[in-house]
Amino acid sequence: MPAGDHLWRDDRLYDLMIELDHNARPRIAGRGSAVFVHLARDGFLPTAGCVALAPNDLRRLLAMIGPKTRIVVRR
Repeated sequence: MPAGDHLWRDDRLYDLMIELDHNARPRIAGRGSAVFVHLARDGFLPTAGCVALAPNDLRRLLAMIGPKTRIVVRR
């Protein structure tokens, strides 16, 4: 199986998620890809570059967004 994230996970972190349109058009090698907003691990342990939220916070965000919503992630 190729390297990368598996969207079916036993830890259920991807049960709810939003794919962010990061490095998609045009795709530039070495700049990362497949950045998501997804469920946080217990203790909010770091992700591999994604944004992780508590389940209730992610549900609230999902209820507020639509197809034309723009999500901007800043450091």
